[in-house]
Amino acid sequence: MHITSFGAAHQVTGSCHVLETSSVRILVDCGMFQGSNYNEGRNFDDFGFDPASIDAVVVTHGHLDHTGRIPLLVKEGFEGTIYMTHGTAEISKIIWDDAHNIMTYNNRKFNLPILYTPDDIAQAQNQVQSVAYRESVSLVDGVIAVFKDAGHIFGSSFIEITADGKTVAFSGDVGNENAPILQDTEQLGNIDVLVCESTYGGRTHESRQEADAMLLKLIKEGVERGGTIMMPTFSIERTQEILYAMDTWCDEGKMPRFPIYVDSPMAIRAIDVYKKYPEYYDAEASKQYMKGDDFLDFPGLTLTLDKEDSKKINSAPAPKMIIAGSGMMTGGRILHHAMRYLSDPNSTLIIVGYQAYGTLGRRLYEGAEQVKIMGKEVEVNATIKAIGGLSAHADKQKLLRWIGGAQKKPAKVYFVHGEPESATELAHAVRDELGIEAFVPEEGEKNEI
Repeated sequence: MHITSFGAAHQVTGSCHVLETSSVRILVDCGMFQGSNYNEGRNFDDFGFDPASIDAVVVTHGHLDHTGRIPLLVKEGFEGTIYMTHGTAEISKIIWDDAHNIMTYNNRKFNLPILYTPDDIAQAQNQVQSVAYRESVSLVDGVIAVFKDAGHIFGSSFIEITADGKTVAFSGDVGNENAPILQDTEQLGNIDVLVCESTYGGRTHESRQEADAMLLKLIKEGVERGGTIMMPTFSIERTQEILYAMDTWCDEGKMPRFPIYVDSPMAIRAIDVYKKYPEYYDAEASKQYMKGDDFLDFPGLTLTLDKEDSKKINSAPAPKMIIAGSGMMTGGRILHHAMRYLSDPNSTLIIVGYQAYGTLGRRLYEGAEQVKIMGKEVEVNATIKAIGGLSAHADKQKLLRWIGGAQKKPAKVYFVHGEPESATELAHAVRDELGIEAFVPEEGEKNEI
């Protein structure tokens, strides 16, 4: 068997890996590259393989950088089955539709190209077969896949694929410790080789308790300043986790009552998916669900699904808080709010997720004093803060524990989905602390298992 990465090698986005057995080719994820432009550049390049040559696709989770080019794959000739969990199947459709809406807007406003059409999305959806966690799925020609809970976002999985007498696991994105709502990351099984993410392979997060305390403190300070609190979030999981925490603080009387807006159609639609699959909840969320507590709603919260409601936020008096996508500030409604409020010294921008190189979120995280948004220069006078412990990704220590805790430690680990420094640091730690061969593959490099 061989593994070749055609994306997310020496970078964080664009996950796309081909597993070749003696008789078939399995594609694991097919995500968009994200950076300075939402739908330009590498997303229009050749995949590096013929889509028609792929026998089956398996998907770890719904995020755009893992699923965003699947409709394009179908458009260019893939005719097989796309396997993903029940939750991921519903979330992927939401994400594809949202991606197309943003591309259409960018095409109309900036004459940027569009990757695929609604018909391509519909065809991709027709080719999806949803599966349950821990179900043994026969993909093609004797290849077996098992999807296990990664604890990253709703429906997320790592996938163990058995073929030619060996088992290879693909981590997708591994979830952070003590993430609310979600169940913990499952244990790795008896595997021979692991292809593992390394997003935070060189960092240790604050604890969840510390991160929550930081967020509550920043909200209180933002309310006292009387400005607008902006939070660019990934619409799937991060938004729901933040709402879950705020619901708890409201119940406990810890958070001031003030207007909070979720200005993300994708996040709002995803809430319905969360309510549809309570079996994915952890013990605490299940307890609240059984009591009838809607932990994704509380006094002062407004969900702005359509554009007219979104525009009304502008005239709402401060203090107020706006939670909007996209999480890396590469598109979406957060750009309109950032353009309006970043120059206000009373306002706050709270970064709670990974910001890739080249994104607006990364430039703000690194302290830019002026940024360009939709062609206009904007002075950055607002307070910019980041909280790593609210990331949906595991840090270095959790990844080491997860790999070392496998039922059978892998003989080799290939680190992808990480910037070179993070992936290399984690590879060295795996070699030194766990005694496992570890590699950081180049894009297009074929590695024999």
